[in-house]
Amino acid sequence: MANESTSSTLSELYTEIVAEALFVASERSVMRPLVKNYAISGGGKSVEVPIYSAVSASAVSEASDLSNTAIDPTSKTITCSEHGLMTTLTDLARNSAPRNVAGDIGRLFGEAIAKKIDKDLTALFGGFSTTVGSASTAMSASLIFQAVAKLRANSVPGDNLNAVIHPQVAFDLKSGLTNTFANPNPGVGNEALRSGLVGQIAGVNIFETSNMTDSSSNDPGTTGDYKGAVFHPEALGLAMMQDLKIETQRDASLRADEIVATAVYGVSELNDTNGCEVEADSSIQGS
Repeated sequence: MANESTSSTLSELYTEIVAEALFVASERSVMRPLVKNYAISGGGKSVEVPIYSAVSASAVSEASDLSNTAIDPTSKTITCSEHGLMTTLTDLARNSAPRNVAGDIGRLFGEAIAKKIDKDLTALFGGFSTTVGSASTAMSASLIFQAVAKLRANSVPGDNLNAVIHPQVAFDLKSGLTNTFANPNPGVGNEALRSGLVGQIAGVNIFETSNMTDSSSNDPGTTGDYKGAVFHPEALGLAMMQDLKIETQRDASLRADEIVATAVYGVSELNDTNGCEVEADSSIQGS
């Protein structure tokens, strides 16, 4: 029969879905490349991450012996768990689709896993030991400056800091940087006008993601006050036991294929002093 599903067509379906899903999952996650990544292999579902306290050097008199400096790290455990989704694609739906439905499913699955990873990581911002802004404060470059100052005061390296904020509050940040407003920054402001990308402020790379909830905990948010953050990569950790995996199974009686996507990972705060929560209220959302 012309529309009969065979092992060959199932294999082709699988290949198309996997290729698209893996690409999208790796490209669409904002947070994944901004944190420490750990791969778990060889058994077990958790990883112990050593956390080292700062040590100090001191002046030494000639011919005097140095005293011992104890290096006694603590540790944080990142435990992995399963995350996934499944859909059923009927033969009729696949054969009557006007476009490549396998590629579409792969894209949707990849986006879903990337979004889940981002949400799990941004949910950790509230655990940072320092905070700037409030639920009634508009996002501005000043908040970024304040966050950097607090981090540098805690001896956090300033050469690899990133900020992640919600697009609704990023609007206020970009608006305040354009030349049409009272306090222009010509370099950054013109870039904001041209492309909508803030770029860097105070040496901090500014990223946007809608994969965070506001104070209402709704998705999408309804109040408009979001908790973003400025942080060093060593503030948060992502342990990956199994990256995105796609499996298909034929259900002949249903004339359909079950398509399952899973990932096994865990997230954790590693050092709460290496990040600063930035809370702001959007002027274009909520009340």
